Amino acid sequence: MQRLYDFLRRHPTGVDTFWAVLLLGFSSLWVAVDVSGSKKIIAAIFTVGLCLVIALRRKAPVKMLLLTAAIGVGQLLCGIETMPADFAMFVIAYTVASAPTVPRWASRCALAGALFGPALSAVRFRSAFNERSAGESLFATVLLTVPFVLAWVLGDSMRTRRAYWAQLEERAARLEKEREAQSRIAVAAERARIARELHDVVAHNVSVMVVQADGAAYVLDAAPEQTRQALETISGTGRQALAEMRRLLGVLRTGEQPESGEYVPQPGVEQLSDLMEQVRGAGLQVDFQVEGEPRELPSSVELTAYRIVQEALTNTRKHGGPDVGATVRLAYKEDDLDLLVEDNGRGAQRELYEEGGADGLGHGLIGMRERVGMVGGTLAAGPRPGGGFRVSAVLPLKPVR
Repeated sequence: MQRLYDFLRRHPTGVDTFWAVLLLGFSSLWVAVDVSGSKKIIAAIFTVGLCLVIALRRKAPVKMLLLTAAIGVGQLLCGIETMPADFAMFVIAYTVASAPTVPRWASRCALAGALFGPALSAVRFRSAFNERSAGESLFATVLLTVPFVLAWVLGDSMRTRRAYWAQLEERAARLEKEREAQSRIAVAAERARIARELHDVVAHNVSVMVVQADGAAYVLDAAPEQTRQALETISGTGRQALAEMRRLLGVLRTGEQPESGEYVPQPGVEQLSDLMEQVRGAGLQVDFQVEGEPRELPSSVELTAYRIVQEALTNTRKHGGPDVGATVRLAYKEDDLDLLVEDNGRGAQRELYEEGGADGLGHGLIGMRERVGMVGGTLAAGPRPGGGFRVSAVLPLKPVR
């Protein structure tokens, strides 16, 4: 029984077609027996039309309503009295009133037909009521009108109920989205709290390590045992800081690959040569220049320099246009590291892409500014006067308070 119910729900048009064929067979038998003369052909045509209304009532309810109205008028004009196929009029009145996609005017027309159709039929075929009194004729007309009206009322109530359930479903979906948004906000707030916690943990452990290192250097010759204890404290504190950082960063990461247990060094200025080769292999001509004496740099500065050059060359390849070339200059100064990335591609148009105008992204320059600001440097980016685009950064080599 459940399978039959599921089948009927999945194939409503097939069910309507079955009932239409069944009604066609019964009505054809009635036409063949009770209708005579020239009216038989007309009654057969009307029967086929009304059965078609049953079959297509879900696919084209408005058109089937108009077809039903035309057949009803045709019955009145041709003098064909009520026949079994007129059952389709009940069905189409219910369908038009219950379907949420049907315009309201069509539903009102169905109600008008339900109210006045039986009365018009009684007037047209009043000869059948000659043997009855006026009260009996009126009662019969009302009795015939009630089923049509009830069919429309049932359909309209079903339409109202469906609209109510649709509204409840929409509200539930909206509340679900709001809950998801609130959940994401809560997660973001928790991650911000964890980031502050990470900062406090690292700052505390590093300060302890600095104090122990200064103490060890002070008593290095006078008290070797105390120096050894200080170094052990530094080692333990460093391991603890690394463990805390790894735990908290694991919580902060979203959408990244899981750690494999092996630490991979972050890229620096020494890997810029490999980056140039990789970019040249992708089809971008790059001239790489190094000025000054290379020396050891803070790891944060090295990583920032590498990421800026990488992002600038990526944007040049994406937005610079065809046959674009770039120049990368790395200058070691006494107190800072200067970066300059220039290309001869599209300048003003490129800025639209970078600021999120043309492609809607705009994360390139934002990320660069965040990285440069993290190490206390300055960044300037924009179109070159002679054409192309320029990214210039100054990264201080001394810690900025």
